[in-house]
Amino acid sequence: MSAEAADREAATSSRPCTPPQTSWFEFLLEEDLLEQHLRKPSPDPPPVQLIVQFLEQASKPSVNEQNQVQPPPDNKRNRILKLLALKVAAHLKWDLDVLEKSLSVPVLNMLLNELLCISKVPPGTKHVDVDLSSLPPTTAMAILLYNRWAIRTIVKSSFPVKQVKPGPPQLNVMNQMQQEKELTENILKVLKEQAADSILVLEGALKLNKDLYVHTIRTLDLLAMEPGMVNGETESSTAGLKISAEEIQCQVCYDLGAIYFQQGATNAALHENAKEKFFKTKELIAKIGSSSLHCTIDEKRLAGYCQACGVLTSSDDDASQQTTPYNQIHNCMKSGNYQDLVKIFLEDNLALSLPVQFRQSVLRELFQKAQQGNDALDEVCFKICVCNTVCDVLQGQIIDIQFCQLFLKPNKEKIDFLLEVCSRSINLETASESLKRKMAAFLKNLCLGLEDLQLVFMISSHELFIKLLKDDERKLLVDQMRKRSLRINLSTKPVTSFYDIPASASVNIGQLEHQLILSVDPWRIRQILIELHGMTSERQFWTISNKWEVPNVYGNVILGIKDNLTRDLVYILMAKGLHCCAIKDFVHAKQLFAACLELVTEFSPKLRQVMLNEMLLLDIYTHEAGAGAAGERPPSDLISRVRGYLEMRVPDIPLRQVIAEECVAFLLNWRENEYLTMQVPLPLVQTNPYVKLGQLLAATCKELPGPKESRRTAKDLWEVVVQICSVSNQHKRGNDGRVSLIKHRESTLGIMYRSELLSFIKKLREPLVLTTILSLFVKLHNVREDIVNDITAEYISIWPSSIPNLQSVDFEAVAVTVKELVNYALTINSNNHFWLIIQADIYFATNQYSAALHYYLQAGAVCSDFFNKMVPPDVFTDQVIKRMIKCCSLLNCHTQVAILCQFLREVDYKTAFKALQEQNSHDAMDSYYEYIWDVTILEYLTYLHHKRGETDKRQIAIKAIGQTELNASNPEEVLQLAAQRRKKKFLQAMAKLYF
Repeated sequence: MSAEAADREAATSSRPCTPPQTSWFEFLLEEDLLEQHLRKPSPDPPPVQLIVQFLEQASKPSVNEQNQVQPPPDNKRNRILKLLALKVAAHLKWDLDVLEKSLSVPVLNMLLNELLCISKVPPGTKHVDVDLSSLPPTTAMAILLYNRWAIRTIVKSSFPVKQVKPGPPQLNVMNQMQQEKELTENILKVLKEQAADSILVLEGALKLNKDLYVHTIRTLDLLAMEPGMVNGETESSTAGLKISAEEIQCQVCYDLGAIYFQQGATNAALHENAKEKFFKTKELIAKIGSSSLHCTIDEKRLAGYCQACGVLTSSDDDASQQTTPYNQIHNCMKSGNYQDLVKIFLEDNLALSLPVQFRQSVLRELFQKAQQGNDALDEVCFKICVCNTVCDVLQGQIIDIQFCQLFLKPNKEKIDFLLEVCSRSINLETASESLKRKMAAFLKNLCLGLEDLQLVFMISSHELFIKLLKDDERKLLVDQMRKRSLRINLSTKPVTSFYDIPASASVNIGQLEHQLILSVDPWRIRQILIELHGMTSERQFWTISNKWEVPNVYGNVILGIKDNLTRDLVYILMAKGLHCCAIKDFVHAKQLFAACLELVTEFSPKLRQVMLNEMLLLDIYTHEAGAGAAGERPPSDLISRVRGYLEMRVPDIPLRQVIAEECVAFLLNWRENEYLTMQVPLPLVQTNPYVKLGQLLAATCKELPGPKESRRTAKDLWEVVVQICSVSNQHKRGNDGRVSLIKHRESTLGIMYRSELLSFIKKLREPLVLTTILSLFVKLHNVREDIVNDITAEYISIWPSSIPNLQSVDFEAVAVTVKELVNYALTINSNNHFWLIIQADIYFATNQYSAALHYYLQAGAVCSDFFNKMVPPDVFTDQVIKRMIKCCSLLNCHTQVAILCQFLREVDYKTAFKALQEQNSHDAMDSYYEYIWDVTILEYLTYLHHKRGETDKRQIAIKAIGQTELNASNPEEVLQLAAQRRKKKFLQAMAKLYF
C-alpha cells in the first residue's frame, strides 16, 4: 500500500459518525455511509424513518423563478434519494409486515412504485396483462410485492380503527394530517378499483411454481450504474435474494384468503375460496417449517380465519367439520333451534366430548339472553343446566350453584326431565362401578333434599334408581328421610316403605296425570283416561291442569255431557288442540281435533258442528302460515268452506266470533271482493258486524279508482267507522250544582268497539284494503278543525270532508289508531312509499323532525333505487319538500334548506337566501355547495361570503359556479342532467345522515 493510499484510508476511518452542520440524510447521501449505518445494532434514526425522510426529500415540490410550485424535479439528487430508500427496504428484506407497521399508505405506495420503476415495469402497464413467467425474476417479484400490498391494504382498511384522542390543536399539524388522510383515501379508492386485477395477478402467481428473487442492496447498486456496464446480470436467475416457490405461494395464499374472506360479506361463495386458500396456507407452513426467513404468517390470525371459514361455509366435502358438536351447537344458537341444542347436550352426556368450560359458556350465553327478556329460554336454561349437572356428577365435579337455584321449586316436569337425563347419560350394561356409584349418590342426595314426598316417590320408583341402589341402601335412605321428616315437622307419620311405593295407587295416579298433561297423542290420552277412571270415579280429570282452557261458549256444552270419561276426553282433546293451534303446532292440533270430531259425531250433532268450525279455522291458520305466506292462493275447497261457514243457519250452535272475523279477513286478503259485495246473504250482513264491514271494504276497493258519483259505498263505510269512533256523552250534576260532561271512550252505538275494529284490521294483509282503511282514518284525523299539519294519504279524496257532529268523535283515539295502523302496515310492507309518507307526516305533526326526515327520505329511496333514478313527483310533492325544508330549518341545517328549495317546482329564493344568512348552521355548510345547481343561489353565496370576508368559502362557491355543466348557455337537457345528478348525490348524502 502506498503512503498516499494509507493516508486516504486513515482519513476515511477518522470521519465523525454524525456531521456537525448538515442533516443526517444529507450526510448519508453525500458520504455514502448508508450500509455502515444500517449495520449498527440499534441504528438511530431507525431504517423505516430513513425511508420516510429519503422519500419526503425526493418528493418535495420545487419553486420556479415566478414563485410557481412545480412537481419535484427528476434530477440526480432525487434519484439517489429514491435509490437510498429502496436500499433501506432491501436491507429489511422487503418484509411487508415490518413496512406496513411503520410506514403510512402514501409512503409505502411511493416506495413500491419506485421498486416497480427500477425493476423495469413500464408505467401505465396493467399488471394483469403481463405474463409473469416470461419476466425476469426480480421484475416478477416486484409486481407480486405491489399487488400483495394492494390486497393487504384493502383488507386492513376494512378493519375498525380506534380513534386516537387528539391533543392540543396545532394548525400546521392538522393540515398535514388532513392532507395525508385525503391522499390515503384517494390511494385506497384506486386500489379498490384495481382489486380484481390484483387478485388475478396473485392467482396467476400461484401457477408459477418457481423460485423468484427480490432486489438487494447490491443489485440496486448495479441498477444505478450506467446501463452498458451491467448488461444482464440483474436480470439473471441468480441476481438478488432468493425467495422459494413454497414461501411465495404461502404468502400469496394467505393474502388471497384474507381478501376473499372480506368480500364474502356480499358473496357467500367467496367464503369457500377463502377456506381453500387458508387451508392451503396451513399446509405450506407445515411443509416450510419454522426455519423460513422470508415467510412470516400470523398463525393465530390464520387459525381464526380457518375456524370462521369452517363455520360460515357449507362442509359437504368435509364431513368431519359438519358433524362436530361445536359446529352443530353454533348453528343451533344462531338459528334459535334450542330443541336440537338440548338434544346435542343430552347425547354428549354419554360421549363426554365437550369440555366443561365450553358447556358452561353456552349456558352463560343462554342465561344472558333470558335476562334480556326472552322468557321462552327459561326452560331451555333449566334443561341445559340439568345436562351440565349430570355431566359434572359423572366426571366427579362439584354441582354448580345454578342447578341449586333453578331447583329451588321443583315440580313434576323438572323431576321427569332430570330422570330422563340421568337414564340417558349412563349405560348400565357397560358403565363402570365408579360411574354407577356417582349416579346413585346424586339421586340419593336429591331425594334427601326434596320436601315434597310425591316428588321423592317419583325418583325412588324410577327404574334407574331401583337398579342403582341396593336393598339395604334404600332402607337406610328411608330411615334418613324419616328422621329428617320428624326434624322439620313435615309429618309425624313414618314414611311409607319403599317396597310399597310402586304398588301405591296415589303414585300411579300421579304418574298417569303427569303423562296426561304432557301427551299430545289423542289415542294415548284416551288410554290414560280409561286407566284413571278405572282407578277412581270421583275425580274430574279435565281440571288437573290450569293450562287447559276451552271457550265459555263451548265449555257449557261439553260439561253437560253426562258420561264422565267422554266429558273429560272431549274437554282435554279440545283444550290441547286449541293450545297447539295457539303455538302454531298445526300437525298435532289437526290430530287432536280429528279425534275429537270422530268422538262427538257419535252422540252430539251440535259438538260435531263446533269441531268442524274449529277445523276450518285451523285450516285457515295452516294455509296462511304455509302456502299463503309464499303468495299461493288457497284451494277452492277452503274458500267454499269459508263461505259455507258465513252462510250457516244451524240453530243453537255455539259460535266463536273470532272464526267469523278470520273468515272475513281471509276473503278480503284473497280478493274475494265479488262474493262479499254481491253474493253474501243480506241477513248475514245485518247480523254479523264483521261481514258488514268486510262487504263495505270490498265494495269500496272495487270502485277504486272511479268517478265521485260511484262512491256511495265509500260514504257508507265512512259513516260506519265514524260511528265506531264516536263517543256517547252524558251529563252529570256535581255537588256544587254544575253540570259536567262525561265522555264514554268506547261507544256502544257502532257495530263494534274500536278495539275490535283495530284487531280485525291487523288480520288484513291485502295492500289495497289496508291502504283504503288507512286513508279513511287519515281523512278522519284531518277533519278536525284545529289540526295544523294534515297527513297525506292515497285515495284520501274519496271520503267526505266534514262530519255533522264533530264533538262526538274521539279524535285522540283516532290519532292513536292511525299510528297503530301505519306501524302495522309497514310490518306487512316496509317499502310502500305511500305508507312511509304517512308515517313521516305523523312524525312531522308531532314535532319529531329528525324521524320525519328519515321516513320522507326512505319513501323517496324505495321508489328510486336509492335515488339512482328520479323520485316520482307524486312521492316528493311540493308539500313533502316544504315539510322537509321546515324539518331541516328547525334542526338548524340551513344549507340543506337552501338546497331543498331548488327541488320545488318554482325555486323558493326567499327561504333559501334567508337560510343561508344564518350563521349557526349545524350541517356541513360549504361541503354541500357541490349539490347546488341553481346559479342564482351560488351567486348569492359568493356575495355573502365576500361580504363576511370568508375567502375560503367564497372560493368554494366560485368553483361550484365555474362548473361547465351549469353554464346558462347549455342546452336544457344538459342543465336538467346536471340538476338530476346533484339531486341524486344530495339525497344519498341526506339518507346516510338520517338513516
